[in-house]
Amino acid sequence: MAQYDVIIVGAGPSGMTASIYAARANMKVLLLDKLAPGGQIINTNEIQNYTGVGTINGAELAYKMYEHTQELNVEFDYRTVVKIEDHGEEKTVICEEDNMQYTTKTVILATGTKQRCLNLPTEEKFRGNGISWCAICDGAQYRDKDVVVIGGGNSAVEESIFLAGIVKSLTIVTMFDLTADPIACDKLRAMDHVKIYPYQDVLEFTGDDKLTGVRFKSTKTGEETTVPCDGVFEYIGLMPTTEYLKDTGLLNDYGYIKVNERMETAIPGIYAAGDCIVKNLRQVITACADGAIAAQEASHYVERLNG
Repeated sequence: MAQYDVIIVGAGPSGMTASIYAARANMKVLLLDKLAPGGQIINTNEIQNYTGVGTINGAELAYKMYEHTQELNVEFDYRTVVKIEDHGEEKTVICEEDNMQYTTKTVILATGTKQRCLNLPTEEKFRGNGISWCAICDGAQYRDKDVVVIGGGNSAVEESIFLAGIVKSLTIVTMFDLTADPIACDKLRAMDHVKIYPYQDVLEFTGDDKLTGVRFKSTKTGEETTVPCDGVFEYIGLMPTTEYLKDTGLLNDYGYIKVNERMETAIPGIYAAGDCIVKNLRQVITACADGAIAAQEASHYVERLNG
């Protein structure tokens, strides 16, 4: 007999929202994540477009969401899910820690995304020692120093605005131009100590034992530039965290989970929600909506199983 009605893999906004809706539907719920609840928003300095909240720190919003799950007594555990097995009316969720296994009637996959890397030979050399993917986590150590941000999307621009408030100089290097919200882009461009290099390919992170700069080349003129710096923050896009599903047939060619409008995957009883699914807009509010839909559909599925 299944231990749970639904197991939710991933405790970001979509997973936590799914757990709230599932608990309110009187389902026995288990929420699993290898990290602290919150997902990507934990590393976001300011979220300004979550309806009804206004400007809020990402970690604060994550904590409020987690508090909500606990008000409903949602069971949470730190586990790294490595495999999902389908056995018809029961599913098995297998975890790395102690090879722990859970049985459940339904599963909601909400494992989100992780930061994409440039995969340059010198990138790994300076990982965590000059190169970071989280300005909120590591920005303070570069106070009054020279910093380079790679990327021009929403995350890059928002975190650049945060960094610009504490660093000596900030250089933005991006493959295209700034593509974030126009208001944020205008704010960044107006800062005196910020310089932007659009249409560039990053070639190398320079330095021997210590990072000393970034070398890049214009995609239009071929001109190479090296900017000295003390630290680099990369924001060049995201990759779905779905390696544990590689043999399930649930993924598209880019590793995202294929779902329909009901968040159903190709396997009955397995749903997916949030940034790890195929979709056009990846925002906190859309992740929450996905989670609500997935939980609602999972509850209907369990009702049908129970007769």
